[in-house]
Amino acid sequence: MQSSLTPAYVLHSRPYRDTSALVDLLTLHHGMQRVVWRGARKPRSGAVAPQAFVPLLVATAGRGELKSLAQAEAAGAYLPLQGNALFSGLYLNELLVRLLAPGDPQTLIFAAYQSALQQLAETAAVEPVLRRFEWQLLEVMGYGFSLTEDAAGAPVEAEAIYVWHAEEGLLRLADTRPGDDRAGYSAPGLPGAGLLAMAREDWDAPQALRTAKSLMRQALAIHLGGRPLVSRQLFSSPGSTPRGDRS
Repeated sequence: MQSSLTPAYVLHSRPYRDTSALVDLLTLHHGMQRVVWRGARKPRSGAVAPQAFVPLLVATAGRGELKSLAQAEAAGAYLPLQGNALFSGLYLNELLVRLLAPGDPQTLIFAAYQSALQQLAETAAVEPVLRRFEWQLLEVMGYGFSLTEDAAGAPVEAEAIYVWHAEEGLLRLADTRPGDDRAGYSAPGLPGAGLLAMAREDWDAPQALRTAKSLMRQALAIHLGGRPLVSRQLFSSPGSTPRGDRS
């Protein structure tokens, strides 16, 4: 059984047998798919290779969870990501591989990913792109929460400090008690001004990016199962030229 052609991107590829590869694809109509890409490591002349950030049209064959790639065509130009933009793209790819369930169509995530890659190719300011995508990913997966109201339904106040709880959302620090396991004292406090700036995507506000990075790391860690993201290490590895951990 062969599917019709659908837009796709390569998220991850690893060797399989002699000349093939196991490739994780993000597709528009079928979500995450793992396929056997035969001949991927020794492609015929003119054949498409499994390269990240290249828009593709792909068709797959098979009935099980692991399918075979039946057809692949380039559907656009490679986006030339370099430096922090390249590391950021790899970070987005790893997030999707780790968090998305195979075979679950995610057209909104596909569109968000496509938009994020375009922005990374066009701007040096990668952090707003990452924070926006992380938030969109959590919302589409059903794990979003309000940035303008706390867990009690009260408006977030710019002058207040909040902590985040996985089951409740934002808790005003003054409303928690020492010893209360909801308090999250082990996690950094989140300034209300930063949360409100994040909600309106005002990344130029003084506390917006720092608050968003802290909050997204806490919220994503719950779903990553404690295993660190390999792509985060690229931002601070000795051989990398970009500076700082943006992810």
